[in-house]
Amino acid sequence: MDGRGAAKPSIIRESAADRHSTPFDPLPAVPEPVIVLLNKPYGVLCQFSGDGTRRTLKDLVDLPGVYPAGRLDADSEGLLVLTDDGALQARIAHPRFKLPKTYWVQVEGTPTPEQLAALRQGVDLDGLRTRPAQVQARGEPAGLWPRTPPIRVRRAIPTAWLTVTITEGRNRQVRRMSAAVGLPTLRLIRWSVGPWTIEGLAPGAWRTTDERPPPVATGAHTRP
Repeated sequence: MDGRGAAKPSIIRESAADRHSTPFDPLPAVPEPVIVLLNKPYGVLCQFSGDGTRRTLKDLVDLPGVYPAGRLDADSEGLLVLTDDGALQARIAHPRFKLPKTYWVQVEGTPTPEQLAALRQGVDLDGLRTRPAQVQARGEPAGLWPRTPPIRVRRAIPTAWLTVTITEGRNRQVRRMSAAVGLPTLRLIRWSVGPWTIEGLAPGAWRTTDERPPPVATGAHTRP
């Protein structure tokens, strides 16, 4: 003995779970995100809180823990995607991922080929040009529900419908784009976001879905 005493052995405490586990045990399953598709009616605020004077998402969706992925103005209608997954919210809402959003747009006036071409090529909004868009003239969507209140139509000026698909989401972008080419928007309905649509959903109705957006393309983290 050298007087320093023997080293104390280290103690490893083993749990019951350790005794019955192996290096090949599967990891706990990660719960799938909840995805809700809502056909938002005109006049509903895209939020769950409110002062009681206007309808909000709380009046329509009674599923706890989900929040909007992106926004849809109170005076716009159609698809709003909600989820409980923060990463999926960003995947849906952030323009860097270029998830396409398609709108049915009722405009004042009869679109000319030049106006449609300008919308497709991109227009300047606040000094920044919008990305190229897919724009087609169309008839009134089949089975379209009446809006409450109805749009204001001037008898001397015709109206027309467009299908517009964009891959970004600036504030009131479609309305501002149509106004910039001389076609004010009278009614705006979002038909789809990525793979999801409002097919079969009446205004105010919602459903959950297991469908997921496509994988993020390589380089999607950068903006052109």
